[in-house]
Amino acid sequence: MEFRPCIDIHNGRVKQIVGSSLSDLGADGALATNFVANQDAAYFADFYKKAGLSGGHIIILNAAESAYYEKSLAQAKQALKAYPGGFMIGGGINQNNAEFFLDAGASHVIVTSYVFKDGKINYHNLNQLISIIGKEKIVLDLSCRKRNKQPAAKVPELNNECYFIMTDRWQKFTDEKVNAESLAALSSCCDEFLVHAIDVEGKSAGIDEALVRLLGEYDGIPVTYAGGVHDFPDLEKLSILGNNRLNVTIGSALDLFGGPMKVADIISYLEQLSR
Repeated sequence: MEFRPCIDIHNGRVKQIVGSSLSDLGADGALATNFVANQDAAYFADFYKKAGLSGGHIIILNAAESAYYEKSLAQAKQALKAYPGGFMIGGGINQNNAEFFLDAGASHVIVTSYVFKDGKINYHNLNQLISIIGKEKIVLDLSCRKRNKQPAAKVPELNNECYFIMTDRWQKFTDEKVNAESLAALSSCCDEFLVHAIDVEGKSAGIDEALVRLLGEYDGIPVTYAGGVHDFPDLEKLSILGNNRLNVTIGSALDLFGGPMKVADIISYLEQLSR
C-alpha cells in the first residue's frame, strides 16, 4: 500500500472540503470547508517531492464555467511545474485539454464526467481520449456512493449494497456500479483507478469499510482509495480489508491540512504494514 498525496484547489486556494457539499456555483455558499491553506499549490507539490512521494493527484474543483476556474488552473499549473511527473490531474478533463495538462507536467489525466456521461459509460469519448493520449496516461475516477434504498419490488438492484459512480463534482448519480465486473471491464481502458468514498470523504471519521472490502477483492491495475482516514488504525484496517492491494490518499487528517497525522509517520507506518 502506497501513500498517494493530494492537492485540491478551489477558487484559487488549496483547500480540504467535504466533497459532497460542492456545487457548480464556485462561491463557498453551503460549501463545508475543513481547511484553507495560506501557501500556494506549488508549496505542497514541492513538499511532496522532497518527501519522495509520487502518484498523487491534483483536483481542480471549480467547473470550467466558473469565474474562479482560471485562478484554480493557474495554481494547478504551478504545482505541476514544481513537481513534473509527480502528479496526476483531474477536473474537467476532456479530449480538448488532456494533452495540455500532460505537456504541463502531469503524469496522467483523471477523467470522470467526460467518460461517465448522461448516466452511462460513453465509450465514444473514452476511445477518443485513448486514441489521443493512450490508455497508459488515463486514470478513471470511479468515486462513488450508495444510492438511497429503493423499494425492492420496484427497483431491486438499487439498494444500499450497491455503489454508483458520481459525476459533475459528485452531484449526479450515474447508472454505473462499482463492482468486480465493472473494474475488470474498465481496466483495459486506463492505467489506474481513483476511488473517493463520497459518503465519508472529507469527514475524517473513518473509512467506508464495505467499499474497501469491495475494492480489495479486485486484483488488477492499481486502485487508490480516498475517504475518511483519520488515524493510523484506519490505515491498518484499510490494509486488512483491502487485502493490501489499495493505495491510499489522506486529506483532512494530514498535519499539512490541520489534522493530526504527520506525513513522515504515515510513510514509516505503511512501510511497516508492508513487511
